[in-house]
Amino acid sequence: MKLTLIAGGVVLLDQVSKAAVLRELGLNQVTTVIKGFFNLVHVHNPGGAFGLMAGMSPVFRSALFVVVSAVAIGVILYFYHTTPANRPWLATGFALILGGAVGNMIDRVRMGAVVDFLDFYIGRWHWPAFNIADSAITIGVGIFLLHLVLKKTAP
Repeated sequence: MKLTLIAGGVVLLDQVSKAAVLRELGLNQVTTVIKGFFNLVHVHNPGGAFGLMAGMSPVFRSALFVVVSAVAIGVILYFYHTTPANRPWLATGFALILGGAVGNMIDRVRMGAVVDFLDFYIGRWHWPAFNIADSAITIGVGIFLLHLVLKKTAP
């Protein structure tokens, strides 16, 4: 139940937000939200994190990312289901990663690229644009790493 609620919630928020961006912003359009710090943008990332592998053949790249995503989803499901009940934060981290992976995989299957729209920056220094799915994956991985660093002593 927890897995469905968290991962499903991430997928829903991710896909609804991306649909709004696709509907409201033209490709490469930028809307300033907080001048000097935050924009909404509409970009498509055909590559992986930070645009890695964006220059590969589109067919090969899409197939590779779908296969890697499917394997990652299987591994995360395994980790989630083998997480002890006394580690609820760890289970939550895995559910966040799962939801993010599914959200981005939907984009790759539908469009061959991931829709990114959150653009944080200071001056001319921009963090690469990202989306809700990326945020969930990052938070989930952070929870997992924290779990490892604390040597599984904290719930």
